[in-house]
Amino acid sequence: MMRPVLLFSAVFCALAAASDVVELGDANFQSTLEGFDTALVKFYAPWCGHCKRLAPEFDDASSRLLANDPPVHLVKVDCTADGKDSCSKHGVSGYPTLKIFKNGEVASDYDGPRQADGIVSFMKKQAGPSSKEMSTAAEIKDFTAAAGTDHSVVGFFTSDTSALAKSFKKFADKSDLFRFGHTYDADAANELGKKDTVVVYRPASMSTPLEESTVTYEAGVDLETWIKENAFGVVGLKTAGNEGYFKSRPLCTVYYDVDYLHNAKGSNYWRNRVMKVGKKFVNKEAFFAIANLAAMTQEAQECGLAAEPGSKDPIVCCKDQKERKYKMTEKFSLKTFESFVNSFLDGKVEAFIKSEPVPASNDGPVKVVVGSEFDKIVNDETKDVLIEFYAPWCGHCKSLEPKYNELGEKLKANENLVIAKMDATANDVPAPYDVRGFPTIYFSPKGDKQNPKKYEMGREVPDFIKYLKNEASDPIVEAKSEL
Repeated sequence: MMRPVLLFSAVFCALAAASDVVELGDANFQSTLEGFDTALVKFYAPWCGHCKRLAPEFDDASSRLLANDPPVHLVKVDCTADGKDSCSKHGVSGYPTLKIFKNGEVASDYDGPRQADGIVSFMKKQAGPSSKEMSTAAEIKDFTAAAGTDHSVVGFFTSDTSALAKSFKKFADKSDLFRFGHTYDADAANELGKKDTVVVYRPASMSTPLEESTVTYEAGVDLETWIKENAFGVVGLKTAGNEGYFKSRPLCTVYYDVDYLHNAKGSNYWRNRVMKVGKKFVNKEAFFAIANLAAMTQEAQECGLAAEPGSKDPIVCCKDQKERKYKMTEKFSLKTFESFVNSFLDGKVEAFIKSEPVPASNDGPVKVVVGSEFDKIVNDETKDVLIEFYAPWCGHCKSLEPKYNELGEKLKANENLVIAKMDATANDVPAPYDVRGFPTIYFSPKGDKQNPKKYEMGREVPDFIKYLKNEASDPIVEAKSEL
């Protein structure tokens, strides 16, 4: 009697584990991609930690994008096996490397989100028109009603030659934050009471008496700036796909079990409380957001936060414009939240820094940098610093280590030059450093610490020395090799 159940379970598990990601090697890479209008290719190594974290997100996004109209194919290539030549041809130097292909040719590097929702949103913009043309009021209503938790931006134009229509199209072509639609139909515009304007329709599931469900463009303001500043309202829903939007101002994120698909009422219960506090800080140029804790666990942990076992209470992390993090330690309430935000904006809260312990000894030719000493070592205005951000599991980093140590030995006589390294998986990497793969190397010049330069030359000792002789503030003294 158990066999049918076991058979069903086996079939279910097989289906659950299935993936629509296309795996290619050198023999079929080019020919297969030429048959895909749009594809996102992941060049990876099986041992790469970032690749392992990306894999389930890539798998999840693959089936959703394959069902898109038009479809987008997700492809993976193992650079350590039968995809070595393809990886070399496309300049892959770190893992994972993602590139967008159109009909077999590289269209651009992929610099979008690394979570499924964000990948889907970003890649949908790469296939098909950036804005859907509609001709009736009913079509527009259906378009905005089907948005889920996405914001819809709809343009009402008399023609495609107006300045506003051109600005709208320009923004729609490059933005992956919103769903875009437009109409040139006068009857549709009249029925909805709109004319020569742009309207942001906020998701119906997130509607609240505390703010309007639509926002209409005000002429005379730059359209792109206006949309970014007004679309999400006082409290936006932050996801892995749109988190970049929230970086232009100080941000306080409230994490809890946000779920607008299955529990919109419960999700809005806490959002409305965040909004009551947020509305008091509108003139202080602060952003507020809510986020699903399960989906954004890593981000919350980066702020030193974790939900108490069995607790449903929100937890809070604020970030300033330098990406420094500040965690609220009190239990969430309207009073404690408002007090914490005031203290954060007034600079009265100590920043949280993820950091390994300070090394007991740090006298070697390559300085070890930890999060709590980043400013002391790397941002020392009297020193030029070459810093490698690495991961302990990274194969390329292990290959580089003896060469990097040799570089440190050769240049240790230069008092105003520091050769340094930091484990970017165990320590905070501050802005403006952008570490997306390992190893990532930057040169931080003396007297200009806000503008570090990404090192993109060869990784042999002579390559580093040649680069530093050109970039360093002081003449480089190179130790002579012992005979």
